Amino acid sequence: MNAINSTASAVAASHAWEALFRAQVELMRRFERDNVFQELSFRDYDVLFTLRTAGHPGLRLKELNEFVLLHQSALSRLVERLELRGLVERSPDPADGRGTLITLTERGREIQRTHGRAHVQQIAHYVGSVLEPQELAELERITEKLRLAQATLPDFTATHATEPQR
Repeated sequence: MNAINSTASAVAASHAWEALFRAQVELMRRFERDNVFQELSFRDYDVLFTLRTAGHPGLRLKELNEFVLLHQSALSRLVERLELRGLVERSPDPADGRGTLITLTERGREIQRTHGRAHVQQIAHYVGSVLEPQELAELERITEKLRLAQATLPDFTATHATEPQR
């Protein structure tokens, strides 16, 4: 790729990212204003949703951390708070007694299910009412492709290291 095409590609990628990021910020603001999660924060709900979709037997903290946007120490504190509220529980990992699994309690499952239904209605309102069915499918395809590709791409700093200035 020559320098002109490379620059044009970088600018196009930057514009696409900014559009995606700004749309996400605006949607998150709308979701928060609606407050369908009531006694939960969005991060609380994200952990409950992730544990529900993980299924049995649950996830280790490190595995849970792969799906949420929190530092592990902050996630550990959040899980502790959810445990104190009776929404999650920790138990020994039957496959490895040294590990601990985090699972939803029955109350956690019910709260996630109730709030999840309301959140799906929010998504239908703010996203589904704007995009046509084929656009929704294309958006899902593109964002999944982008997400899955991250596992195979080298870190930017590893491939674009610059020599120190003299």
